[in-house]
Amino acid sequence: MDTFGKRLTECRKAKNLSQKELAEAFVTSHTTIGKYERDEMNPSIDAAKKLAKILDTSVGYLLGENEQANLFKDPAMLKRFQDISVLPEKEKECLLTTVDHFIKASKISLM
Repeated sequence: MDTFGKRLTECRKAKNLSQKELAEAFVTSHTTIGKYERDEMNPSIDAAKKLAKILDTSVGYLLGENEQANLFKDPAMLKRFQDISVLPEKEKECLLTTVDHFIKASKISLM
């Protein structure tokens, strides 16, 4: 089971940030980030929110609230979902239908 620290490390590395760089953005020391990543210390809810924002992920993913949260560790994928969610309904429906067709075709080609 992934821990907060492991998910934090994955997200930090996905953004190509060092512990020091994340610490600077978070306004703390790199030792604090290291303690979070080694699960020696747990952040407050406000700190987890701030880390999620800096890392372009969700608090739910960092906290491991559900398995679907894995989708949101990828900042580019999260941004795409956010962009889709604000489209007008007709455009959103067309886009999702197209995606559904690609997924179905991919599954069929794997058989």
